[in-house]
Amino acid sequence: MEDATELAPAVRSILSAARDRAAEGRTDRVDADPRDLRAAFDRAEADGRVPLIAEIKPTSPTTDGTRGDDPVALAEGMVAGGAAALSVLTEPEHFGGSVAVLERVREAVDVPVLRKDFVVAESQLDAVESDVVLLIARFVGDDLPELLAAARDRGFQVLVEVHDREELTRALDAGATTVGVNNRDLAELVVDLGTFESVAPHVSDEVTLIAESGIGSPGDVRRMRAAGADALLVGSAIMDGDVEANTRALTRAEADDGDHRDTTETPT
Repeated sequence: MEDATELAPAVRSILSAARDRAAEGRTDRVDADPRDLRAAFDRAEADGRVPLIAEIKPTSPTTDGTRGDDPVALAEGMVAGGAAALSVLTEPEHFGGSVAVLERVREAVDVPVLRKDFVVAESQLDAVESDVVLLIARFVGDDLPELLAAARDRGFQVLVEVHDREELTRALDAGATTVGVNNRDLAELVVDLGTFESVAPHVSDEVTLIAESGIGSPGDVRRMRAAGADALLVGSAIMDGDVEANTRALTRAEADDGDHRDTTETPT
């Protein structure tokens, strides 16, 4: 696993809490019947929307305050705004999430739902049924191939998160087919969209590539898409204000940009 000394204090605390939860263990195995994430992205593309995973994130160590709206209402607003899929935080101590919220959200919507948590042991996969689970390459280290296989054996689709080319290589060697590149450095918590731009060229077209973190405007969306993002995962920029309007602004980023160019370039 990751050397904790190379992580920011907040991230070390998250990882420590995840290991504590893993030690509690579970006896009931979860078998998932997932909604197809790639198909959801394809439907968004066909509809002229940027494929977007909108994240329900009540709070986080990198944001101020807590949003206490009904998560089901937030989820429905995000879907109404064009989100192809949702991400629900289930980490309780640092992000205010819970598996109960994920269950409620997944029952209320018909799009794929990603469980956003910090899985470091196979037992944590059995906490709740979702369509997609997250494995963070830096957190799970050499256990990635085994955890990826265990998740798939339960029926989950798996998003493997990486931060650099070395982690990308490990993810691809483990058999990852959906890869997220996190623009937030886990040592300093600094966001740099150039992270995705540096990693994306080394991913084949057969892999579904998702840009994560630091995407706050339609311009950011277009930048990540131009760099090769098949989809985007956005939390804070959507949670800050009207979630339906914020989601729509991002999912329409390419279409609205095209409309603007068409208008300005038409001869009078």
